[in-house]
Amino acid sequence: MSIYKKIAIGVISLFIIVILANIGLNYWIKKQLPVIIHEKNKTVYNINYEKIEVSLFSRNIYAQTLLVSPKNEPKDSKNGLFSKIESITIKHFNIWDLAFRDIIQAESIIINKPHVILYKKGEKLLNNRKSIETEIVAPFRKIIAVSNIYLNDGTIDVVSLDTEKPIFSVKKIILKLEGILITDTTLKEKIPLQYKTYALIIDSLFYRPNSFYYINIGKISTENNFLKINNFSYLPQFKRYDFVKRLDKEKDIYNLKFDSAQVAKMNWGFKNDKFYFKANSLVINHFDANIYRGKMLKDDPSKKYLYNHLLRNLKFPLQIDTLQVLKSKLVYEEELDVAKGPGVLTFDQFNLQATNLRSGFGLKKTNDVKIKVKCIFMKNSPLDVDWSFNVLDKTDGFHIQGVISNFNVQGMTRFTKPYINTTFTGTFHKYRFNFYGNDNGSKGNASLDYDDLKVKLYKKKKTEKEAKLKTAVANLLVKNDSKDGAKTAEIEVERLQDRSFYNLLWRSIAESLKKILI
Repeated sequence: MSIYKKIAIGVISLFIIVILANIGLNYWIKKQLPVIIHEKNKTVYNINYEKIEVSLFSRNIYAQTLLVSPKNEPKDSKNGLFSKIESITIKHFNIWDLAFRDIIQAESIIINKPHVILYKKGEKLLNNRKSIETEIVAPFRKIIAVSNIYLNDGTIDVVSLDTEKPIFSVKKIILKLEGILITDTTLKEKIPLQYKTYALIIDSLFYRPNSFYYINIGKISTENNFLKINNFSYLPQFKRYDFVKRLDKEKDIYNLKFDSAQVAKMNWGFKNDKFYFKANSLVINHFDANIYRGKMLKDDPSKKYLYNHLLRNLKFPLQIDTLQVLKSKLVYEEELDVAKGPGVLTFDQFNLQATNLRSGFGLKKTNDVKIKVKCIFMKNSPLDVDWSFNVLDKTDGFHIQGVISNFNVQGMTRFTKPYINTTFTGTFHKYRFNFYGNDNGSKGNASLDYDDLKVKLYKKKKTEKEAKLKTAVANLLVKNDSKDGAKTAEIEVERLQDRSFYNLLWRSIAESLKKILI
């Protein structure tokens, strides 16, 4: 027999042996997988599947129609985590680990169309953050360990067993998580795994953070250091007066929406068990905010802190180099009497830029937060504001200055008529203010150039009728124009500790106008 025939027979024999070994191993692994998934499954979940295929040549496992449910599921109700998955592909698994360590160690896992439902007690999304690592990450780590996870068209719903209402829901999730590392050390951390890169797209999100509000988001997309959110809304669960009836004291009611928000050069995570968030910029487009306060309720006497204090006392590092709010609208409503309706202040074409926005956590020195606002006040008057403060200033000092131009005071009717039972006519050509303040109060100066100012007061009980005598007296006291030049006034106002920064600003402006006009 020639050497070539011997080589050919040897190659063929080896090939046959490999095929037989593959068939044998394939058969043995197919028998071993159910043992790992069922009999040696030390998790709190049952895992069932319709079909499973194993290829030793490609070292891939394919499973179809998987069902996950709690082992201790109550007979008469659902409680815990349930999932139905259309298919899973495990790529490049380690034969040795599967055969001898009873664990599926692989390069990656591809999960198609998973639908996860968590039924839980209470109204909180997470009663304990450790439940993620102890009930989800750690148990499945005993069955499978992969370096990369790819999830396609996923859905997650969290439902309260108490109310049978959704707490949290996300649709059409696409996730790429690469370079995964899970160890006993990472499981003890806030995020129970490490990763090198990630990308996430969510088609829609619903979240009910408490019994008063809910959040809807149209789309979220994020990858490594970038985040974009579309069609955000934070809305009350009740109509305005139903909401007020549920309150025991004064509280703002928020209706907040924006078209999009983008975060660039984002860096976040946990360091020394402490959360941190840093970003080069945050840009919010078409922010629409309505803030309503019902003054018919009793006052909230608690101290209202200024922004220095609020940022200084955040318990984690926060840094946003530039915040921009573009092409937006703010409406503030305050109501003393339902019959009269609320007083309304409007800020249209609202544009804001804030720089060096950060918390005081861990800082010994920092630059001032600087805020610039340009908008149209009460539909017809340009308003420019410059505002600055330092988060480390324990006196909560601030400086704010601004100018309102060409203001027809009749435009304030929607606020002054229901709020102080008064209307005005006339024009403020230019009102300037320049105030310095801190937690104790404000002082500074203001100037006003105006023409043809007239006041009309109304009766207290019959608010639609003019109080003619009071109107006549008021117009005698009011200086109806500034004549040759702008009139100026110095002011000093004590801060009411149970009122906000904006209350101090408004009272400072009102004090300056009173001194100028009377």
